[in-house]
Amino acid sequence: MVCATPIGNLADVTLRVLDALRDADTVLAEDTRVTRKLLSRYAIEATVERYDENTAQRRTPEIIERIEAGETFALVSDAGTPGLSDPGTRLVQAGLAAGIAVEVLPGASAVAGALVASGMPTHAFYFGGFLPRKAGERRKRLLDLAGLDATLVFFESPKRTATALAAVAEMVPGRDGAVVRELTKLHEEVARGTVAELAEQFAERSDLKGEVVIVIGPAPPAVADVDEAAVSRRIGELRAEGLSTKDAIREVSRETGLPRNAVYSLAHSKDERLQQ
Repeated sequence: MVCATPIGNLADVTLRVLDALRDADTVLAEDTRVTRKLLSRYAIEATVERYDENTAQRRTPEIIERIEAGETFALVSDAGTPGLSDPGTRLVQAGLAAGIAVEVLPGASAVAGALVASGMPTHAFYFGGFLPRKAGERRKRLLDLAGLDATLVFFESPKRTATALAAVAEMVPGRDGAVVRELTKLHEEVARGTVAELAEQFAERSDLKGEVVIVIGPAPPAVADVDEAAVSRRIGELRAEGLSTKDAIREVSRETGLPRNAVYSLAHSKDERLQQ
């Protein structure tokens, strides 16, 4: 059984998952220490074995043999649903290839939670796991996804969040976005703004901790029917009154009903024309 576990708050576990953990002969866990905290909270005594990125290749054939011999396993990750950007995928695929029935018990999801909390459009979304670590590969991935009419969702390490946001601001500028951190925990944080604003804000966050999800809204709608001159003129007026570019964009968005990312694109296209 594939068992979704809480992404932070231990109360966010389902009754079905608790029953599965009690009934399983063995619980497979990424980090046995993390899983034992959950088991202890609900007074569950279970045999817990390690199954992570370092052991998956070696242990998978053995586990399949044990399942075929009649043993029952509950597969968990440190947080959320196994199989989403974690080694659980390997065991699920091996089980299906062996003709073993795989039961998935749903529960907490950082992807769904961050997407809804971000306020970004949910008509379609693309989950990209973790962005590549190498700068060139990261830029290429973002460029390849830039044309999707969908909200983009990525996991990220707190140590790489600032670098990732800088790449996002470079490759898909003018979009709205959000950084969602420590979902369901005491210090939960949802920061919203344009991707440029977020990149600037998190460039200063050298002490960032916890699990991070980056959410990027779809490309701004076409602005062909918008009076660009009027929008640019109004931005100029607000700047002259002493507003920052960020506040001027927010005010023009409020006045016109245009999405903030569309106003952002018009504001910066004006700046580029002035520099030419």
